[in-house]
Amino acid sequence: MTEPHDHRGPPWGSGPPPWGGGSFGAGRRFRRGALAVLTVMVLLIAALSWLVASVVAGNAPHLWVFIVVTIVVLVGLAAVARWLWRYTRAVGGLMDAADRVAAGEYDTRIDLSTSGQLRRLGVAFNEMTERLETNERRRRELLADMAHELRTPLQVIRGSLEGLLDGLYDADPERLRTMLDETALMARLLDDLRTLSMAEEGVLPLHREQVDVRILAEDAMRSLEQAANDKTVTLALESPDPAPLDADPVRLAEVLQNLLSNAIRHTPPGGRVVVRVTTTSAGVRTEVRDTGPGIDAELLPHVFDRFVRSADTGGTGLGLAIAKRLVEAHGGTIEATQPSDGGTSIAFTVPV
Repeated sequence: MTEPHDHRGPPWGSGPPPWGGGSFGAGRRFRRGALAVLTVMVLLIAALSWLVASVVAGNAPHLWVFIVVTIVVLVGLAAVARWLWRYTRAVGGLMDAADRVAAGEYDTRIDLSTSGQLRRLGVAFNEMTERLETNERRRRELLADMAHELRTPLQVIRGSLEGLLDGLYDADPERLRTMLDETALMARLLDDLRTLSMAEEGVLPLHREQVDVRILAEDAMRSLEQAANDKTVTLALESPDPAPLDADPVRLAEVLQNLLSNAIRHTPPGGRVVVRVTTTSAGVRTEVRDTGPGIDAELLPHVFDRFVRSADTGGTGLGLAIAKRLVEAHGGTIEATQPSDGGTSIAFTVPV
């Protein structure tokens, strides 16, 4: 069994970025604040010039006016200097951090001890570097997973071809069929990886239209009916009412086929797989439940990770990962549970 990895999805729907609350309001507030500071500085310099000019001209104001103006000017200049020091230091630190990120140090974070707009800027920068670090980690993990998964079929094909060339094997249909199956496995693996990668990056196109999830479930069950009959597994659909939904029918059908094929694969002969489609306040809920042995407790939290599968399971190990990303691309949620009476239940809800 492949060791589970921590493959979390992109933070879609996690809310607007903290810098400006999803707009450019923070930038406008910063510009207004800088303009206000500049105005105050001009006024302070004008007051100081007036005071000096009055003294030089021999028209010095009353002592209390002189003291008040002097205190106001000194305090104002000190406040402006403090503001400039804070912002120049923060901007300097941000420039140094940006240079480190440009050099590939995606674990760079800046200090959040400041307040106001500086803190919002720091939070936005740290979230950006965190996403860059996550994407880089995913890229490395994906490359490692691909190398691991492609190694076995390539070794089988290479060994068979070397045996054929050396005369150790005959080019019989059975051996050629084995090689063809391995190439089909690699092609399916690459297609699944492409779909998963696009879904994780949020660039998978969705062609939404009005569909009935109940009809999609019927079509998916019909396409897998032969596989179920070969294992003498009964397929049943429980959907009392139509379940209209605005979704991509092709991608949603792919989710249903992944869940159904996975359920059939884990259901022993004579078992049963039930698909329940219901409409709730949260949207359309679709549950695929089987009467198999269930999922190991240690594996249950990782069933939607890439290349996670039990030792006796075929496939590419990407079906549930793709299903999760496609459901999330529709703005929905998916979960896997173990009912108290046995088996496995995987349900996803897509908002209407």
